[in-house]
Amino acid sequence: MDKETEKKKKEIVSFFLSKDLLITEDLLEALENESSIDALYGIISKNLSSDLLVLNEDIKNILCKGKGGDIVGKEFEKSVVMAQKHKKTSSYDNFISVLEKSEPAHEAREKKKLDKVRVTYAYKDDEKKKEIQDFVAYFNERYKAIEKILRQRAELQNILSIGRVLAKRERETISVIGIVSDIQTTKNGNLMLMLEDSTGSIKVLVNRNNPSLFSQARDLVLDEVIGIVGVNAENIIFANQVVWPDIPNSPLKKVDEEVYAVFLSDLHVGSDTFLPGEFERFIKWIRGESGNEAQRAIAERVEYIFIIGDLVDGVGIYPGQEKELVILDVYKQYEECAGYLKQIPSRIKLVICPGNHDAMRIAEPQLELYHDFAKPIWEMENVVMVTNAALVNIHASENFSGFEVLLYHGYSFDYFFANVDSIRNGGGYDRADLIMKFLLQRRHLAPSHKSTLYIPNPNEDPLVIRKVPDFFATGHIHKTSVANYKGVTMICGSCWQSTTAFQIKVGHHPEPCRVPIVNLKTRDVKILKFG
Repeated sequence: MDKETEKKKKEIVSFFLSKDLLITEDLLEALENESSIDALYGIISKNLSSDLLVLNEDIKNILCKGKGGDIVGKEFEKSVVMAQKHKKTSSYDNFISVLEKSEPAHEAREKKKLDKVRVTYAYKDDEKKKEIQDFVAYFNERYKAIEKILRQRAELQNILSIGRVLAKRERETISVIGIVSDIQTTKNGNLMLMLEDSTGSIKVLVNRNNPSLFSQARDLVLDEVIGIVGVNAENIIFANQVVWPDIPNSPLKKVDEEVYAVFLSDLHVGSDTFLPGEFERFIKWIRGESGNEAQRAIAERVEYIFIIGDLVDGVGIYPGQEKELVILDVYKQYEECAGYLKQIPSRIKLVICPGNHDAMRIAEPQLELYHDFAKPIWEMENVVMVTNAALVNIHASENFSGFEVLLYHGYSFDYFFANVDSIRNGGGYDRADLIMKFLLQRRHLAPSHKSTLYIPNPNEDPLVIRKVPDFFATGHIHKTSVANYKGVTMICGSCWQSTTAFQIKVGHHPEPCRVPIVNLKTRDVKILKFG
């Protein structure tokens, strides 16, 4: 053996000893001629289990392929001893076979990262007892989150706290951010707001002689956080501009392949007004068993179905409901619902959030459908359960960040349809797009305290729209609406229930069995009618 070879052997043995590893003679001989031994050193240092004591050529080859990083050392050692000393190779051969077939750790991570559906945000329940201070902290957290967004608006320059504005004596143009705590109409027909922050409160006057500003301000609601640009006087600001947090303009995100997403809501299984024949017609289409050639081609390319709440009609939701149910047991309602959903091809991911008729708390955010009630649906392998509200990412790939889909059933809608002039006069329940735009502008799904029941989370307000979605999907009002606002596709699902006595009473005009279908390649939306 020449001196150079001997020196190399000593270096190899020294390296492995430093890693608390013994190497077999066959591996040592092979490594003498290894041209890329430095690369092997790097792989060993990064990937080897701390339990492994002996390294042979088989394991070296497996590690170089990116596999076997989690080898169980002791069990493997036994198999090596049995193979070398006692010529019993079955256990050893099984180890090698399994490791050869195992998925490399980095590939597993990549595969997980590129899952078709990834929950970007879902509410996690805070189970501690609620105190009065939690309500204060909740509104403070909401204020801070939206204030942060408002501070990025170009219109709001040199923002002052309300306390500092109150201390000023000279008149000048100023900007403030605050929460609307009161709205009154003066005897002259002007609007008088009370705006407050952590340093104080101040009156803001919106003059009716500024028609554009006055019209905008009439849509203000209690508890929303806004910016005001105006001129200060003694304990009052004369408003020149109202600034909402709003969303920025964004380009329509698209993918290169023709893939479709379907949006459903308000199945109301169990109600005597549920429409089983129409829903079965939808199932036949999604299975490729009905429709014309073009419609079947779309069905084959559907990869995602979103169901935005009210899967069942529930029990005890309102007085006298039992008279309007054909399934009186909520467990059986979910079993019946699961029976329909299981007919949908399993290749399609079903993303499901609850609504106010589902068997759970009505206060928002709502957790995922409860396991005990909805067990048959939880057991479906293609179902992804999320909270109400939730943000879900779909169709991400190595070269595409995916689409962000904001899901919210829409329980707060009723309040704003009744209390916002532009929505009520613009079509009310027939114009879901108006309420969805309204909420995107406020960056909140229920900006008024009275608009929904809620759980006061002292650490965050989960109904703040922090991240701008690509899709905003809702339900609740039983009428399909599709529109675009600043690059966000707004979709309100239809329903699978005919008109109820309650809807007639309040003036709803449901349009059941209409299904919005989005082509993710073009962002075009078609509505198929199954009724």
